[in-house]
Amino acid sequence: MIKDTFELPIGDKTLKIQLTNWAEQASASCLVSLGETAVFATAQMSQKNTDDKDFFPLSVDYEEKFYAAGKILGSRFLKRESRPSDEAILTSRMIDRAVRPLFPKDFKKEIQIIATCMSFDGENDPDIISMIAGSCALAISDIPWNGPLGAIKVGKVNGEFVLNPTYKQREESQFELTLSAIKHDGEILINMIEMAGREASEEQVLEAFEFAKEALSNIIDFQKTIAQKIGNKKVEFNPAVETGIHADITEFLGTKLDDAITKASAGEKNLGAAEALRDELTKFIKEKYPNEGKEKQVLPFFEKEMERIIIRNIIEKNQRPDGRQSDQIRNLTAEVALLPRTHGSAMFHRGLTKVLSILTLGGPGDQQLLDGMEIIGKKRFMLHYNFPPFSTGETGFMRGPKRREIGHGHLAEKALLPLIPDPKDFPYTIRIVCEALSSNGSTSMASVCAATLALMDAGVPIKSPAAGISIGLAKDETSGKYKVLTDIQGPEDHFGDMDFKVAGTKNGITAIQMDIKINGINYDIMKEALEKAKDARLKILDIITKEIPEPRKNLSKHAPKIVSFMINPSKIGEVVGPKGAVINKLIEEFDVAIDIEDSGLVFITGQNQMLVESCVDRIKGMVKEVEVGEVFQGTVRKIMDFGAFVDLIPGQSGLVHISKFVPNQIKSVKDVVREGDVIPVKVIGIDDLGRINLSAIDAGFKPKK
Repeated sequence: MIKDTFELPIGDKTLKIQLTNWAEQASASCLVSLGETAVFATAQMSQKNTDDKDFFPLSVDYEEKFYAAGKILGSRFLKRESRPSDEAILTSRMIDRAVRPLFPKDFKKEIQIIATCMSFDGENDPDIISMIAGSCALAISDIPWNGPLGAIKVGKVNGEFVLNPTYKQREESQFELTLSAIKHDGEILINMIEMAGREASEEQVLEAFEFAKEALSNIIDFQKTIAQKIGNKKVEFNPAVETGIHADITEFLGTKLDDAITKASAGEKNLGAAEALRDELTKFIKEKYPNEGKEKQVLPFFEKEMERIIIRNIIEKNQRPDGRQSDQIRNLTAEVALLPRTHGSAMFHRGLTKVLSILTLGGPGDQQLLDGMEIIGKKRFMLHYNFPPFSTGETGFMRGPKRREIGHGHLAEKALLPLIPDPKDFPYTIRIVCEALSSNGSTSMASVCAATLALMDAGVPIKSPAAGISIGLAKDETSGKYKVLTDIQGPEDHFGDMDFKVAGTKNGITAIQMDIKINGINYDIMKEALEKAKDARLKILDIITKEIPEPRKNLSKHAPKIVSFMINPSKIGEVVGPKGAVINKLIEEFDVAIDIEDSGLVFITGQNQMLVESCVDRIKGMVKEVEVGEVFQGTVRKIMDFGAFVDLIPGQSGLVHISKFVPNQIKSVKDVVREGDVIPVKVIGIDDLGRINLSAIDAGFKPKK
C-alpha cells in the first residue's frame, strides 16, 4: 500500500518519492521514480554491535531485475538473475561512495542498503534514482546518518546544459557528469563525482557544477521535508571510549609517533618506524591486560593519531610523508614492447606504483555480447584490471575480480573509450589487461597511462594519448585550512580526505572519479584540484610521448589480419547459403572467421594474409552483380538445342543463344563448343527476372577448327 506520495519538478521531469508498507520489517524503505523508471530502496541496521571490527561494515547492493524492462533474459537453461552485471556493481559502488562519508566516525553497526530497479523505461537511468532512493531511505530511518544527499546527472547537448539527460541525449552530449552533494550551512558541498567526457575542459566541468547546484539543493530540501514529516528519531550514537586504555596508549606513545612520522627520511617507504612502533604498542597493551582483548583498541587509536599528525604536517609544515612538495609528482618511467608474442605491451611506473598493460587484437566475432536490463548489444573495446595481493606485499586468495577491480577497470576503460578509432577505420576488437604489479596509490590512473602506451605500441590509431593522475586533500575540519595534493601515495590515500582521479588528453578531460572521507568539497577545492590535475596530466603525457611519440604504423606480425568490404544486403543469403553451408565451407577452406552485419558489411579475419585475401576475392565473386556490356571468360556448363549455359562467376551464369556464337547459322551448338570449354562472352541484356543474355560473337569468339 502507498501511504504518502511526494513530488518535485526537476527540469522537464518530475521526481516522485512514495512511502509504502512493502518492507515493514526494514529500518526504512521508499519507492522513487523518474518518468517510468522506479527504484525501491531499503535501509537496514543490524542490532548487533561490531566494535571488534576495524572497519565500518556498510554494504550497498543495486539489483537489476529483467522484469523491470519487460524482458526474459538469460541462457536457455537459466532464466533468473544470477551474479550482478558490471553495470550493477558500478552503480552499487557509486551509491556506496556517496553515502559512506556521511555516517558518524567510529560507527560500527552493520548497515545494508539494497536498491532494486523495479521498472525501467529505457529513457531514465536508474543510477541517479537509486542514489536518491538510498539517501531517502536512510534519511527517514532511525539510522544515524548526516544526510540527506542530492544526486543529479548533467549533460551538454548542442551547447546547452541538460539535467538528467536521456540515453539518446547522452549519446550526443559532450560529457556525462554525475554529482552527489550535501548541504552544509546553506552551501552545496560535492561528495561524489563520476564523469565520462569527450575531452571536456575544466571550465565546462565547473560550469556544469554551478548549473547543477539549484537542482541538488532542491532535492536535498525535498528529502528533508519528507524526513521531518515522517518524524523518525535517530538512534543516539556515542562512540565507546575507554579512558584508561587510551591514557595508557597516550603515555606509551608520548612523542614517539610524532617523531617517527615527522623525522622520517624522504621516500615512499618511510613509515616503517611508525609501523614498528604500533607493533610495540600492541605488545605492551597485550602484556598489561592479558586475556582481555584490549589490544584490539590499539589500531583504531593509533590510526587516528597517525592521521592527525600527517594532516597537521601537510597543512602547517607543507611536509608530505615522502618529502615531496604539494604539487610534485613521483618519478615517472614509461616502457613499451616488453612481451614478444603479445600484440602490444607497456609498463608505466610512478614511484612504487607499477602497472603492466597487455593488449590483444581480435576480429569482430570476438566482441563481448551484452544482454542486460539496460544494455543489449556488443562491446568492442574492453579494459580489465587485476590487483593481485603481492602488489601490496601481502598474501591472499586469488578468486574472480572484486568490486574494486571491476570499478578501476571501468574507470580506465571510460577514460580511453572516446579515443578509440571508429570500427570502419579500425575494425578490430580490442582487449587490454592492466596488471597492477606494485601499488602505492592510484593504480587506476597508472592503468590509463599504461594502457595508452600499449595502444600505441600495438599500432592502434588512437585520436590522442591519455594520462591520469590522482589529486588528494588534507583538511583540518576545525580550522577549515586545507592543502590540495598532487599524486597521492598510499599513506595520503589512506589518511587523507579525498581521492580525486582525473584522466584525459592534452585537449581535455575524458574521465573523473572522486570520493571523499569528509562531508564534501566546495567550488574552490574542486577548481584547484582540476587545475593541479591538468598540470600533472600534461607532464605525464610528455613522458609517454617521449617513449613512443605516436601509434606504430604497422600492427604486430602476430596480430590477426582483417579485411572489410560492403556487399549488397540482398546477397547475404548467397554467402551464408542454406543452413550456413556456404559460409562454413569458406571458413574451413580459408581458415578464417567471417562476420556479416545486416548492412552488408563483411569482415574477414585470419592469421594468413594470403588466405584472407583469397577468401575476400571468392566472396566478392559470389556477390558480384553482372552488368550489361561486361565481357567474361566463361565456362560452358550445359549445352541445349537452343543454346548453351555459360558460368560467368561463382553463382551466376547466362545463356548464349545458338544464333549468338558465330555470324553464320549453325545446325547445333556442339558444332562450335563442348561442355567445359572456356570462351569469351559479352553481356548483352538482363531481363526483368534477372536472366542474363550473352553473346559470343560480340566478345570475339572464334570456334576451334
